Amino acid sequence: MKRLKRILVVLLIVAPPAAWAALDWWITLPEGRTATYVGGQKCMQCHVAEYEKWKGSDHDLAMDLATPEFVLGDFGGTQLEHHGVTSKMSRRGDEFFVETQGPDGETEEYQVKYVFGYHPLQQYLAELERGKLQVLPVTWDTEKKEWFYANPDAPYGPGDPLHWTGSAQNWNHMCADCHSTNFAKNYDLKTDTHHWSFEEMDVSCEACHGPGSLHVELAESKSLFWDRRYGYGLPNLKDANSRTQLETCAPCHSHRRHVHPGFQPGDRFLDHYNLSLLEDHLYHADGQIDEEVYVYGSFLQSLMFREGVRCTDCHDPHSTKLKFEGNKLCTQCHLPAKYDGPVHHHHAVGTKGASCVECHMPAKNFMVVDPRRDHSLRVPRPDLTVSIGTPNACNGCHTKENETPQWAADKIVEWYGPKRRQDPHYGEILDAGRKSNPGAVDELIHLSQNRKEGPIVRATAVSLLATRYNTAKSRQAVEEALKDRDPLVRAAALRRYEGWRPQSPDDAQTTMRLLAPLLEDPSRVVRVNAARLLSVVPAQFFTSQDAQNLKRALAEYKEGLLADNDQSGVHLNLGLLHTNQGELDEAIDEYRTAIRLEPNIAGPRSNLAGLLEPSGDTEQVRKLREEEAEILARDAKLLPNNATIHYRLGLVNYLLGREEQAAVALERACFLDPTVPDFLMALTLLHQKMQNWQKACDAAERLVKIQPDNLGYRRLKDQILQQAAQSKRDSTKDQPGEDGR
Repeated sequence: MKRLKRILVVLLIVAPPAAWAALDWWITLPEGRTATYVGGQKCMQCHVAEYEKWKGSDHDLAMDLATPEFVLGDFGGTQLEHHGVTSKMSRRGDEFFVETQGPDGETEEYQVKYVFGYHPLQQYLAELERGKLQVLPVTWDTEKKEWFYANPDAPYGPGDPLHWTGSAQNWNHMCADCHSTNFAKNYDLKTDTHHWSFEEMDVSCEACHGPGSLHVELAESKSLFWDRRYGYGLPNLKDANSRTQLETCAPCHSHRRHVHPGFQPGDRFLDHYNLSLLEDHLYHADGQIDEEVYVYGSFLQSLMFREGVRCTDCHDPHSTKLKFEGNKLCTQCHLPAKYDGPVHHHHAVGTKGASCVECHMPAKNFMVVDPRRDHSLRVPRPDLTVSIGTPNACNGCHTKENETPQWAADKIVEWYGPKRRQDPHYGEILDAGRKSNPGAVDELIHLSQNRKEGPIVRATAVSLLATRYNTAKSRQAVEEALKDRDPLVRAAALRRYEGWRPQSPDDAQTTMRLLAPLLEDPSRVVRVNAARLLSVVPAQFFTSQDAQNLKRALAEYKEGLLADNDQSGVHLNLGLLHTNQGELDEAIDEYRTAIRLEPNIAGPRSNLAGLLEPSGDTEQVRKLREEEAEILARDAKLLPNNATIHYRLGLVNYLLGREEQAAVALERACFLDPTVPDFLMALTLLHQKMQNWQKACDAAERLVKIQPDNLGYRRLKDQILQQAAQSKRDSTKDQPGEDGR
């Protein structure tokens, strides 16, 4: 009896708290709650240590008001001359000014409203009309304490998109969402006015952790537990899956374009952005950085990415500093006895050659003074410099006359033996693909399916197969890639269908069979691009379900475009979409809007002229094409090595009846990139029309050489040969005989 009493007493003591705890765990916040922004000051109340680290960091100083506290440049009556343009910097009280060339070509004075960054350079923003903020052309070197131009080349003239007053230097579109927290563009198309806003004027807590109201509510509640439905009210950036954190950092640390608005930390990157692949204008063939691509695309190539390494393994997320100095950063994971000594690196300890990052993460300067390290964490390959001309870390330091890439490659073999882990290196395969080498198809297919390589490498191989080849093998590989488990690869496979229009009912049905399932793809970047491409297909080829899927995906596509409706290119794409769907009046309106927003940009005039041509308004059509030719000629002069610009210039000159000028431009395009079939096809057809038989035969021969399995190219070559032979017979027949008759 006493034992039973003791048990009852214990139950009376323990049961109510246990029941209360169970009930507390079971109760959750109502479903459908949406977090809102509370501001970094609210976060600081509990997270003091993290806030102190963040204060003064790159994220904290990403953007500030132009006050004496934050302006670092010398505005004491200094000036800078650059290719004939003189900029003068001055200060009146606590206000700062730059006098420089304005959008009309005249010299004007602009007040500096905001500063951008602080190390190793600082830029300055001026506010122009209708809420547009622009990055002023002069930049302050915070180490050398001097003014310079971030673009050392001759400045682009007023009216050009690359002039400091142009769209490429516009803060609202190019900079704001990564230099502030919860930025909203709020653009009014009718008045061409920005009513922008942001939560905080820097990269604050909620830029990385997401809006914090639910977290604050849960933290301040009396509950013993976090919420079963909402967790602790924020995305788990320490999730076992490293992609959660990586894709939270990626939007501001990648070269990408917008797909859909509303990204918040924890969201999937490819639902809101489309990552640039290893394109030849951005990366070297082996994936090393060439242009400023930031770090995410590089990191996706690395073994570290595939092994689950994440940003915070090396970087403190709050101070943004490295977690350790020197090689200790790498020897967190890599055994020091094996890797941090001369046996591995073959250089004296303490020298530059003994530094892990100097060999495996070489840096390149952008904006003249800002070094960015390549995050592909690659093994130095001077042998690739010898074979395909890519740079290498060894010859970044060793520059004496005898220290050639071959010398460096021989040293690598001497130290580590002849075998490399990546042979053939994907750089050799991608280089061959860029050159449309017919023998590269099998290797590109293998690379596209090799899951030991990073997704961006595989996607790039698929992109080359889709755009540079047209063989049975390449087509099959691309079709298989449409079903790949990685959305970046599936999106790359869709490039095969760019510009496609159904040539027959069978053609429409075949492509519908391949692409219609992607209208329901779990990744938004795939389904909206599939919808865009299928918008050219007549309605009768869609099942009722496919039609509904297309409608939903196109709505997403339009919503993504309209989030950037201050951009001419957005209205160009909307015009193309309306054209595909037979909505020609709407398309014409969009092309006119594109021209209004950016009068000096190439593209919309050609499309508008094509729509107006059937109406018989020949004067307006010719005027549009002449303006387009003038803009493209300007661009070709500014970017003489851009093959696509010369190609487009050739096409518009052809449409204007300027055949000789068209031939010059197309020849230039083919010289700059001799492996693009579209360039060679246009040149071949032009020479055929002009009856330049020898040049037409040569161009057709080059077409067949880059795609020997393309029957269409072979038929064209045979046709030209027959026409050339007939022309020769006709000319011989027309010549007078020996008797003069």
